[in-house]
Amino acid sequence: MTELHPEDRLWDLMRGVLGARALAIVADLGVADALADGPRRVEDLAPELDADPETLRRLLRALASEGVFAEEERGVFRNTEASELLQSGWGAFAHLFGGVWFRAAGALDPSGAPAFPGEYGTDFWSWLAENADERAMFDRAMEQGNDRRVDRLADLDWQGDETVVDVGGGNGSLLAGLLDRHRGLRGIIFDLPETTRDEEGPGDRCTFVAGNFFERVPKGDVYVLSTILHDWDDESAARILRTIRAGAPSAARVYVIDAVVPDGNDEHGAKWLDLLMLALFGGREREEDEWRALLAAGGLEPVQIVDGLIEARCP
Repeated sequence: MTELHPEDRLWDLMRGVLGARALAIVADLGVADALADGPRRVEDLAPELDADPETLRRLLRALASEGVFAEEERGVFRNTEASELLQSGWGAFAHLFGGVWFRAAGALDPSGAPAFPGEYGTDFWSWLAENADERAMFDRAMEQGNDRRVDRLADLDWQGDETVVDVGGGNGSLLAGLLDRHRGLRGIIFDLPETTRDEEGPGDRCTFVAGNFFERVPKGDVYVLSTILHDWDDESAARILRTIRAGAPSAARVYVIDAVVPDGNDEHGAKWLDLLMLALFGGREREEDEWRALLAAGGLEPVQIVDGLIEARCP
């Protein structure tokens, strides 16, 4: 753990809400895109983005102090490697963290109940289904880290002619990447009908199937759940695994891409993501013993449990 003065440690935590909101504002304004060609003065930038010049300067000044944008001289800002990420799906993440998730996190309490329904009058997934723009933003954000996830999946032992079912596969980008690396595989992207889809990306070896993973899943040889189970409490997550077990042939493999929270006081992003899962859905990040219990409740046998990849099989 990085050594900080105790007061600095508390200050960094308390001001986190301001950082999330500031990032959301500049992401929604498109500041990183507007600075793509080089440094610009806030006085020129603000009217183009329909922002108050002084407020925009103050937002960018604060973010620049953390390496997101850089102020070359008073009121003149440029992109940095960090701010350039806002031109990708990280901008969608910033929008969510500083928007709908910001409000839910602000209502987090010690009851153990998700805060989102009390703030929005419905659960997160129903709210997404009713807000197409936010659904598209969510699907875009979920693409972040796909390259690393594809690399991890691609390095596993594949037989070459298997059908892979991406359960809750979103727009299909993860499975498309895997199929591109293993040309003999076929794929099924299984998700709710309102999911934003990239019909061209997956290619002719992959199909979209609409459905609810609490009710059924298509038959396949391998099932992938990429950052799905942490959205759900243990009872619901076990139901998803039992649905897979019921629809899968014996010896089918299941790969869960999720964190394994370490013991002790070491820094780990999943320890904070766990609180977001609680606020949004009543979901959770899990430690190794919790993963083993969940797999058993779902009727699966663990093969290996390491941070970022839980492998199991259907007995």
